[in-house]
Amino acid sequence: MSAPRVSFEFFPPQSLEASFRLWDTVRTLAPLHPGFVSVTYGAGGTTRKLTHDAVTTIHKNYGLNVAAHLTCVDASREETMEIVNAYAEAGVTEIVALRGDPPKGQGHFTAHPNGFANSVELIEALADTGKFKIRVGAYPDPHPEAASGDADVAWLKRKIDAGATSAITQFFFEAETFFRFRDKCEKAGIDAPIIPGILPIENWNGVKKFAARCGTPVPAWLDEAFEAAKRDGREELLSTSLATELCSELIDGGVEDIHFYTLNKPHLTRDICHALGVTSDPSLEQVA
Repeated sequence: MSAPRVSFEFFPPQSLEASFRLWDTVRTLAPLHPGFVSVTYGAGGTTRKLTHDAVTTIHKNYGLNVAAHLTCVDASREETMEIVNAYAEAGVTEIVALRGDPPKGQGHFTAHPNGFANSVELIEALADTGKFKIRVGAYPDPHPEAASGDADVAWLKRKIDAGATSAITQFFFEAETFFRFRDKCEKAGIDAPIIPGILPIENWNGVKKFAARCGTPVPAWLDEAFEAAKRDGREELLSTSLATELCSELIDGGVEDIHFYTLNKPHLTRDICHALGVTSDPSLEQVA
């Protein structure tokens, strides 16, 4: 098994303590030489400036290829394109274009009256600039708002046709979930790379709640495994072995790129990468 190419997702800090955690995460994972790292946008665009600051700082200080998340939420087209132009001026060349989650307290997404109505419109505007590689989200399990899994595939094709060059999936728990989705995408004529998103499980109860919000089914065997591991104090060992096994199955099935949702807690991700044969570059380990 050859080592995969890896990438990592971070989220912007909202406190001094969180800032230290982000920079520790970047320092820990940068030596693994990721193909890119991404920085998320808070629900409702609440971290718009924080995201911009984190993206530009990581790009400038660590020399990493940073993909900035960008959403359609609570911003006019003009405001959104101002952010886009600021990224271009800062040397950022990749964007993860998303519709975005509605602001807290709102049950569903409502477009800004002068904003982009959906992710396809945002992607078209980004593609028209000619300045960015555009990545998008994909859903191996049906999105909570989608009529069906087939609707998710059809929407992904629209995003690719609009100018996106690759997709990163929502997390999932079994390799077969990804393979089924990949097969559907191929049948629909989607030939852009689809990168599986992996969530190392730091807190099982928290992940279950997150999965419920995202519409990601939780296998009964996984729940039972974590209950047993909790009794034995072996949750971290279980998390590492499960994620390593999942990634190995994906690689055996032809996957060459894997994206990790780090939650700014880097050590599980680092250990999984090492187990997969992703080696550290010593010259990057002392980057300040």
